[in-house]
Formats: sequence, C-alpha cells, structure tokens
Amino acid sequence: MRILVFSDSHASMRFMRKCVEIMKPDAMVHLGDYYDDGQVLAETFPRIPMHQVAGNCDKYRCPSHAREWLCYDLGGVRAYMTHGHRERVKSGIGGLVAEARRNGAQIALYGHTHIPDCHQEDDGLWVLNPGSASHSAGVLVTDGQRITACYLITEKDLEDAL
Repeated sequence: MRILVFSDSHASMRFMRKCVEIMKPDAMVHLGDYYDDGQVLAETFPRIPMHQVAGNCDKYRCPSHAREWLCYDLGGVRAYMTHGHRERVKSGIGGLVAEARRNGAQIALYGHTHIPDCHQEDDGLWVLNPGSASHSAGVLVTDGQRITACYLITEKDLEDAL
C-alpha cells in the first residue's frame, strides 16, 4: 500500500494534487494546518481514503469532531499521526517519539516545522515529517504488516517520474 503524507498546506493545493495524480496512492494523510485543504483533496479524489488531524492553525477550519492526534492501523502498520504542536516538535522530537512509542506505533507522522524529515530511530520507529505541502510530501509504503519504504518527494521527483 502506498500512502501519501502531507502537512502544512496553508491553501497551497497545486503540489498536493500533482502528487496524487502522479503517485496514485492507496491512501492520503493530511497532518493539519489548513484542515480544509485535506477535505478538498479528499473530495477531489473521492476513491482514495483520507486520514486527517487538525493543526495549530485549524481552530476555525475544521469540524468539531476533528482530532489533534490519531493512532491506528494505516496500511497494516500502527501510525501515530499529529500536527506536532502539542508535542512541541519545534523544540525537538523527543515528546513526539515518546508519544508514538507509548501508543505502540511503528511510525510517527508529524508536521508543524515545515522541515522535511524521514529517518528511523535506533529501536526501529520510523519518523516522517513531509515538510510544507507547497513543495514536499512524504511517501509511506507498507506490505500490510510492515513498512517497506519511507521517503520524501519534491517537485523534481515528480518531474522525473513523468
């Protein structure tokens, strides 16, 4: 399963749409800051499931039932999804990693910093920040039980894919 991960779209939809059109994901994740952008993307591609959390800029942009974090199986792997402001990721990812581990996650997905990051911790926990959805995204690939690939893509990567 291929999952596209976006964050911090701030009303910049072009790159996200292009990613979905070219990558043809099985699912999408929007990690907040302009929650309604994720809803628009879900409406544009209604056959692709969308998973969303609210960010610090979403107080008036999302339905009252929107959550600031979620943790459940995504493509057969347990994913901790958050915008990152409640874990204070701008001061480091220690709180994020601790919450993901506490929830039994195999991957921690976050945004907020606008700085792309994709790495694996010593204990095997994957950490992915797709950066700003105006120019970067994350890709998570699973085989239904484990993560087989996790990487970042940019506009150039999409051009090379054509």
